[in-house]
Amino acid sequence: MRVHSSHEVPQMHKSQTPISLTDDQLTEVFRLASPLCPEQRSAFLEDVAAALSQAPYLEDGAVYRVCRESQRKFFDPPELSHDVSKYR
Repeated sequence: MRVHSSHEVPQMHKSQTPISLTDDQLTEVFRLASPLCPEQRSAFLEDVAAALSQAPYLEDGAVYRVCRESQRKFFDPPELSHDVSKYR
């Protein structure tokens, strides 16, 4: 059994290539991941990475659109009860 160090970089598959995002773009990706359930964030990030790897250009608008579309796939809005209003 091999123990992985917390500082060890995971091995990438040959089909995966690094995506170069600016600090602002990466901040936007994480900002749009934050309202998702923690269990869904990894799938969201993988979906975003897959879509961005196919994008011809990584401009701010393209990154935002990809994140927005992926967020719609994974966002599960909370159910709000109708009787919680303080204005009854």
